[in-house]
Amino acid sequence: MTVSETAAASAAATADVATQALRPHAEDAFAHELKALVAADDRPRPARWQLSPWAVSTYLLGGTLPDGTVITPKYVGPRRLVEVAVTTLATDRALLLLGVPGTAKTWVSEHLAAAVSGDSTLLVQGTAGTPEEAVRYGWNYARLLAHGPSREALVPSPLMRAMAEGMTARVEELTRIPADVQDSLITILSEKTLPIPELGQEVQAVRGFNVIATANDRDRGVNELSSALRRRFNTVVLPLPATPDEEVDIVSRRVDQIGRSLDLPSGTDGLAEIRRVVTVFRELRDGVTTDGRTKLKSPTGTLSTAEAISVVTNGLALATHFGDGVLRPGDVAAGILGAVVRDPAADRVVWQEYLETVVRERDGWKDFYRACREVSA
Repeated sequence: MTVSETAAASAAATADVATQALRPHAEDAFAHELKALVAADDRPRPARWQLSPWAVSTYLLGGTLPDGTVITPKYVGPRRLVEVAVTTLATDRALLLLGVPGTAKTWVSEHLAAAVSGDSTLLVQGTAGTPEEAVRYGWNYARLLAHGPSREALVPSPLMRAMAEGMTARVEELTRIPADVQDSLITILSEKTLPIPELGQEVQAVRGFNVIATANDRDRGVNELSSALRRRFNTVVLPLPATPDEEVDIVSRRVDQIGRSLDLPSGTDGLAEIRRVVTVFRELRDGVTTDGRTKLKSPTGTLSTAEAISVVTNGLALATHFGDGVLRPGDVAAGILGAVVRDPAADRVVWQEYLETVVRERDGWKDFYRACREVSA
């Protein structure tokens, strides 16, 4: 087999793995859209960007290209927020996406990295146990013991790789990372360099390098960012969907995308149930009914758009495997109960009050009321 044949076989194998993946990376799932944007994009591009800032915004917000290619929206929300986020990445300032859980921070960061660099996998996942090596570098201890400190024994972090290659790195759940590990980002973000004192060397970031971090504002007090680190970021706050129609659109799109990977039927036939789930979540989240007439107690959970997507997807799976494939009230009732009642003592009272004072009296919701009563018993 020739070198070209080997490369072609390797590419085909990679493509087949991406096709079979339960959740393909953004650059694989939307490869045809990115390719069409690259071909149509004639605007100036920052160094090592595969698309111009205009094309990156179009990729996230959706649109139709001159050749008729439809770019599906990846984010439904204020255009200006996306434009500010994209422009930040075109400067030397890092981007922090902040918001309550379920506001698509991770989703937006992945698609930004895919559109800018063509690779969303340079990722540091923040947890309470994230070590400094995940941000800086580690060592291959077998090589280290055999030959001593060397570049060959060094194991680069995703951030180090991004610096060396001029790529976009992602740091998820930044406030979950211990404060001393967070602070190791300061030199990287301010000086654009990563010292390697063991070797007397450093890695300097090349043009195109930047960082997208995410954090949710419910994590204040977990590991708050120091003022020195926060100054290195331009912060963009992602809000909850502004209107019920906007949230229904988001949930419908994501359920369809997830459903295709799970061989589930389209959720469009269950649009009435999707709207019902969104209505319940928004009313309990806002503490007032849609018509503004009845004040409600809010549960302890966030009842985010992401949780609504999970409830509808699970309901669609129930309808497919244990029903006739049509999403009905009984398919989503248990999922809603699980999302609302996180604290059995406090949330169950909130849920029962909502059922009896709102759901029971609402026209067209009798089946939903009975289904909720059944799973709540």
